[in-house]
Amino acid sequence: MKYLLKDIKQCKVCEAHLPLGANPIVSFTPESKIILLSQAPGRIAHEKSKAWDDPSGKKLREWLGVTETQFYNPDNFAILPIGFCYPGKATTGDLPPRPECAPLWHDTILSTLKHVKLTILIGSYAQNYYLKGRMKRTLTETVSNFEDYLPKYFPIPHPSPTNRFWRAKNPWFEELVVPRLNRVIFDILQ
Repeated sequence: MKYLLKDIKQCKVCEAHLPLGANPIVSFTPESKIILLSQAPGRIAHEKSKAWDDPSGKKLREWLGVTETQFYNPDNFAILPIGFCYPGKATTGDLPPRPECAPLWHDTILSTLKHVKLTILIGSYAQNYYLKGRMKRTLTETVSNFEDYLPKYFPIPHPSPTNRFWRAKNPWFEELVVPRLNRVIFDILQ
């Protein structure tokens, strides 16, 4: 396992396409219980070499109902983005994750995680990759029908501040779905 993480941290496969260079940000152990699958680290994560240490991460931890200590314990949560490095800035938000990482690394990583009880699919990139052909027409429909994907997957929107308009238009998510997510997470971590 430590050799796998070392190989990932040294990966430079798509470095020529990364504006700030390669800095793969992943976290997992053989004991990881929940996988957080998201798009790619943001600029702040790249600079700190730490995933979810920003306003998006604060909102995500709130949605999950966990402390920072629980969140950053890799025996609890494996952090596995579709793209492992910051892809650069787009007009709104970041560029899509690089297409090389998930096909290159995910199957190998997932084969080492023997205690996973749930995979949380954060945002459309993760949902598109892992729910191939099983997604609803939109992210909103996919998230509102989260029970269709349980017990393996739990799709949620990305907690980015840029998604505040989505959250304002869809208050049912935080009123109905987040409490259910909290219960599922609580049960797994007990």
